[in-house]
Amino acid sequence: MNARRWLLLGAMLLGAALTARLGVWQLDRAQQKLALQAAIDAEAARPPLTNAELGGEQQLHRRVALRGRWAAERTVWLDNRPMDGRAGFYVVTPLRLAGRDEAILVQRGWVPRDPSDRSRLPSLATPAGEVEVGGRLAASPSRLYELGEGASGAIRQNLDAAALAAESGLKLLPLTVVQTAGTDDDGLLRHWPAPDLGLHKHYGYAFQWFALCALILFLYVWFQHLRPWLRRRQS
Repeated sequence: MNARRWLLLGAMLLGAALTARLGVWQLDRAQQKLALQAAIDAEAARPPLTNAELGGEQQLHRRVALRGRWAAERTVWLDNRPMDGRAGFYVVTPLRLAGRDEAILVQRGWVPRDPSDRSRLPSLATPAGEVEVGGRLAASPSRLYELGEGASGAIRQNLDAAALAAESGLKLLPLTVVQTAGTDDDGLLRHWPAPDLGLHKHYGYAFQWFALCALILFLYVWFQHLRPWLRRRQS
C-alpha cells in the first residue's frame, strides 16, 4: 500500500471516529437532559411550599401555595410575549408575603396587547386584600434578547429583579413564582408552555453525526475497494 492510500485510510479512520464520538456525545447530552427532567418532575411532585418554608434557589421547580398582598403599583408588563398565537404581555407583580418582610415576583399571567396602541395597558383586576397564590418556582421571569440597557417603567422587554428591588425598596427573594392557581377572576391567561429541554435537538444532531460517519465509511469503501473492483471486472 503506497503512502497515498495510507493517508486516505488514516483520514477516513480519523473522520469516522470523530463524527461517531460527536454522535455519542449528543446522546449523552440527551440523557443528561432526561435526568434533569426527571429531577424537575420529582421536585414538582413534592408538597407545595408555604410562606414559612420558602427559601432560596435550591427550591427551584417546587410547587408553592403562598399568601400575601399584591404590590400592584410595582406591576411590570413584559412586552412581546405571545400566547395561543396572539401578541401580548406577561404580567409580573411582586407579592408581599404574609408573616415575612420579603416579597417575591409572581409571573401572574398573560393579557393581549392593544394592536392600535402598543403603550396602552389593558385593565387588570388586582385584589387589594390578602390573596392565595399557587404556582411553581422559577429562577426569573422569561427573558428575550434585548439591545442596550434594560428599560424602566411599566412596559419592559425584560425584568431585572435586582433593579426592581432597588427601584421599589422591596426585599425580593431570588425566585419567581409562575402562577398556575389563585385569583381566578383576574382575567389572565395561564397557558404556560412546558419547559423545553431541547431533547429533539440533541437526537437530531446525533443522527446527523452518525449519518456523516456512515457516509465517510461508505465513500472510502466505494472509491478504494468497490469501484476499482467493478472496473477490473468490466475490463
